[in-house]
Amino acid sequence: MTDSPSSQREPIKPGSTIGIIGGGQLGRMTAVAAAELGYRVHVFTPEVDSPAEQVCDHATVATYDDQDAIETFGRSVDVVTFEFENVPAETVRHLSDLAPVRPSWECLAICQDRIREKRFCNDLGIETAPWKAVSNVEELTAAIATIGAPSILKTTRLGYDGKGQVRIKPDTDPADAWAELCGGQGDVAAILEGFVDFRMEVSVITARRPNGAMASFDVVENRHKDGILDVTIAPADISAELAEKARAIGQKMAEAMDLVGLLAVELFVTQDDHLLVNEMAPRPHNSGHWSQDGCKTSQFEQFVRAVADLPLGTPERHSDAVMLNLLGVDANLWEQQLADPENKLHLYGKAEPRAGRKMGHINRLYPKGSQPKGWD
Repeated sequence: MTDSPSSQREPIKPGSTIGIIGGGQLGRMTAVAAAELGYRVHVFTPEVDSPAEQVCDHATVATYDDQDAIETFGRSVDVVTFEFENVPAETVRHLSDLAPVRPSWECLAICQDRIREKRFCNDLGIETAPWKAVSNVEELTAAIATIGAPSILKTTRLGYDGKGQVRIKPDTDPADAWAELCGGQGDVAAILEGFVDFRMEVSVITARRPNGAMASFDVVENRHKDGILDVTIAPADISAELAEKARAIGQKMAEAMDLVGLLAVELFVTQDDHLLVNEMAPRPHNSGHWSQDGCKTSQFEQFVRAVADLPLGTPERHSDAVMLNLLGVDANLWEQQLADPENKLHLYGKAEPRAGRKMGHINRLYPKGSQPKGWD
């Protein structure tokens, strides 16, 4: 896959400007890591006073289809990346004519679409949950007959943190499920995924440079609440052999996409220790936040290194760690959270603490090898 016009393979030198599409907390923490390496950051976001804008050198506030703004932004930076994948692929394709885009718009297009994502994995021989593409009630009914219930009906695009999903139970009426997902629309692109009897969900984050060099962080366990990541435990309590298999899957996927940057892969660990890929994201990931305090190189610094084509840092874990997401009004308890000297608090600068909104996180470190079990 191309990196045009960056047939160039020269490193993006410190002092250069990194362009980040998206102004959320991932962009904020990436911008801080970039500054520590001597880079300037220009953020493109439709949101006024976004978390990333608060800490970057410059921000363009415009919609993602504002071609004039995109053109000006692309010509003002030395390399472009993105902090979330719900960016129009055509916008990223256009930017690739103006500056190196890492990861490429082709990677973005795969990760934006659940059907393409599943096919990509299966074509590599990587297992996923059973699935069927569906576009109307009749196809959903047939898919349920094949895959069974319980299962999950999902939009192919834009769903995250439990959004864009409908759980199918044995007594669910397919027409009701379709109406709930699609809001009365006719034929739309969706996917039905079979239920997986898993004992835990894990994730692995892999960094990859333009020259193909890769480094992976330790495999971690993720625990969710109401469809949103609640706690991440590093490392996951799985065998060394299984952890190595998870890292190999992440690296195989990153290499097959010719991805430059970070790739986060979420996997189910079945009761008999099989690994099934659930989702992937071509960017820093919530389940990697523990690395800010638990590793010699955080996922955000590693992201900058990969995008700028610098030598990758060691992802070695110097401590075991537990990360707790702060949702909604939980962030208002900052004084109470800081009263515990073992808490490392990270807040995102968001003004409105809506229910379920990620406002910050806390990391706690433990002696390496102590295997923390969760949040105490």
